[in-house]
Amino acid sequence: MLSISSQSLPEGNQSSHDDVSLSERSFCEFRRKVRDSELLSAAIEKLLRSLKYTGKLSVVIQNGEVLKSGYEEGYFRRREDFSF
Repeated sequence: MLSISSQSLPEGNQSSHDDVSLSERSFCEFRRKVRDSELLSAAIEKLLRSLKYTGKLSVVIQNGEVLKSGYEEGYFRRREDFSF
């Protein structure tokens, strides 16, 4: 990770440095949430748990905006799940 001391920056570049630092922290937080499987809000996780949903969720993002989302039910279903 790149680290620049704020003392070494000329006075006019402090705002630029703050923007880079915030961007780096945000990206690190994003990577941590992906790694720790914290991508869904607590409300969505609770809803999926109450439905006992087993499947695949997909989200396509471009420039920070959701372009497309979808799901596939039964993606991980086992045969005994189909007995009524």
